[in-house]
Amino acid sequence: MGPTLAPMSQTTTVAPVSTGIDPSKIGQLASQLDSDDRGREAVFDVEGLSVSYSGALALDGVSLEIRKNFVTAFIGPSGCGKSTFIRCFNRMNDLIPGAVVEGRVLYHDRDLYGSNVDPVEVRRRIGMVFQKPNPFPKSIYDNIAFGPRVLKLTKDLDERVERTLRHAALWDEVKDRLSENALGLSGGQQQRLCIARALAVEPDVILMDEPASALDPISTTRIEDLMHELKRDYTIVIVTHNMQQAARVADMTAFFWLGRLIEHGPTDRIFTNPSEKLTEDYVTGRFG
Repeated sequence: MGPTLAPMSQTTTVAPVSTGIDPSKIGQLASQLDSDDRGREAVFDVEGLSVSYSGALALDGVSLEIRKNFVTAFIGPSGCGKSTFIRCFNRMNDLIPGAVVEGRVLYHDRDLYGSNVDPVEVRRRIGMVFQKPNPFPKSIYDNIAFGPRVLKLTKDLDERVERTLRHAALWDEVKDRLSENALGLSGGQQQRLCIARALAVEPDVILMDEPASALDPISTTRIEDLMHELKRDYTIVIVTHNMQQAARVADMTAFFWLGRLIEHGPTDRIFTNPSEKLTEDYVTGRFG
């Protein structure tokens, strides 16, 4: 199993570093733990994961756990391996020529890279939302219905479409225009539609690779609010270059540098009392 995570209530006598981020805003909901199993179960247990592209090492021996119903953020400068790492969780790197993955990614104790694992089923259970909204050139309704139709989940399809759009906080904005082309939506609406499309096939995990980097501040806020809502029912992993965003939405944060995992722990500790000098230098803006 991966390394044991520090408890959320861990205290220390070391003075916190100054990050320019309001500590009261860090992990706003992270301390509001219910008396259920939220965060107790490891959905992913990554052991010694390395990835190379045509022989060039992009990720070097990463081990960590991703906890149930938490938002986990990956931060670090460009080219540090964040996107490579998140793509390992639903085997998107399989689609890149020359990519070689070594190590283990356990999903509910099952090796995702085992010989008898179907990558298509992996991607159904572990959905992904990309940096740029990519709705299909179809109607809003057909965008949501596409996945269920492929998987033959067509019973009560209208109800599924409505429920999914409500879950993505989009129903009230599009309920009277479901037959219209999805490309006519605003950028923020398109991204929420893509989130809804991922939810329509009933995944367990939602991966988000820079989901708000192409959006305006108001749309970004709506996506962040949506993440807070969705983590009640889903485990969310997000890659972000925006440290303020990580501080606002994440329960756990992992800092990457040059393909290595430098530090992983509760967001409040990573931003106010990191264990590694490299982490402190990054979150305080000394480099990156």
